[in-house]
Amino acid sequence: MRYIASWSGGKDSTATIILAHLHNEPLDTIIFAEVMFDKETSGELPEQMAFIHRCIPVFQEWGYEVKILRSEKTYMDCFHHVVEKPTKHPSNKGKKKGFVRVGHCDVQRDCKLKPIRDFWKSINEDVVQYIGIAKDEHKRLDRVVKAGNQVSLLEKYGYTEQMALDLCMEYGLLSPIYGMSPRGGCWFCPNMRINELRYIYLKHRELLDKLMEMEKEPNLIGDIWNNLKRERITDYVEKFEMQDRNSE
Repeated sequence: MRYIASWSGGKDSTATIILAHLHNEPLDTIIFAEVMFDKETSGELPEQMAFIHRCIPVFQEWGYEVKILRSEKTYMDCFHHVVEKPTKHPSNKGKKKGFVRVGHCDVQRDCKLKPIRDFWKSINEDVVQYIGIAKDEHKRLDRVVKAGNQVSLLEKYGYTEQMALDLCMEYGLLSPIYGMSPRGGCWFCPNMRINELRYIYLKHRELLDKLMEMEKEPNLIGDIWNNLKRERITDYVEKFEMQDRNSE
């Protein structure tokens, strides 16, 4: 039997690993799936990846193998993919996919889920998967029961989401992402809240500059960053710049 923890870098999955260490639960491998924006740039914020790489030596010292999984595809590969056989809109033939549709994220499917699925296919033995679901997340826990081979150590040891956060803080293993968002995600995601965009604008303007350049490209199906609300990153940046000028 092989024991594997799925780790996102968030409080619940990190607390799961801490609990395995505290209670001598069997744990062989920790997997983290990193979405790449392009071949050199992570889809995670720099602070988050710095946190991930700070955690890895701690986990290895506890005796756990850590694997970072990446797809061969990046966000930019998805963005520049030319549609040859459109099923619903023939006029899209020859156009690039462009920005992802809200609620239909090809990046999630091709850049995150695929390497995870490939990893599971490579395992030729029985597996128990530790997942970070707290005891107060009842609907998600119901799915764990149905899966059969998944285990929540947070439920087993009576940890709520708040208790998981407190445990991570106690061990100095709480992601800095919680300083500006209740959960992590790709920095180019169109579902991002305005305070998260504002943070990236202040700390990592170069990332938003990449998206603004992409908005200028012609012949795109997804021609705008948030195609559901028809919102451009350029408009947000201009708004933030105006706010900064007015506050001077």
